[in-house]
Amino acid sequence: MGSITISALIEGGKASPAPPLGPSLSQAKINVGQVIADINEKTKSFEGMQVPIKVIVDPASKSYSIEVGLPPTAALIKKEIGIKENVKETPGEKGKKVIGNITVAQLKKVAEAKTGVLLSKSVKSQVMEISGTCLSLGVTVEGLNAKDFQKQVKEGKFDKDLKG
Repeated sequence: MGSITISALIEGGKASPAPPLGPSLSQAKINVGQVIADINEKTKSFEGMQVPIKVIVDPASKSYSIEVGLPPTAALIKKEIGIKENVKETPGEKGKKVIGNITVAQLKKVAEAKTGVLLSKSVKSQVMEISGTCLSLGVTVEGLNAKDFQKQVKEGKFDKDLKG
């Protein structure tokens, strides 16, 4: 018998033995409490955000490993600017009203978290990619509309901040 993979979407640092995770882990006949504690430890930096996880269990040895995915870029941006992820936007207003401002340093932090997932390779192009998400969220970048920020990045105005 091969390994069993249990996938779930949990709030960072707040996994519990309640459904859907607990019953699935119980069926795999492993220490549910220990797995939950390990998941919470690995996801605590994503507190307040939904995080995809996978628990890969070897039933024969009762060993397991935990893979933690990354929250969506929008969730990371909201965390950086201090907005709770579960705040609901008014229908039709998404991206039309400003919900916050993010700095270039914060965009770089989001890019770092998404390394390996983003299509872009350079820091400059990663920040450009993430600022596109800011546009749809209604987040300004350095006080600028995201499109205006992108134009200035292309013109080289933020080159000293985007080295790396």
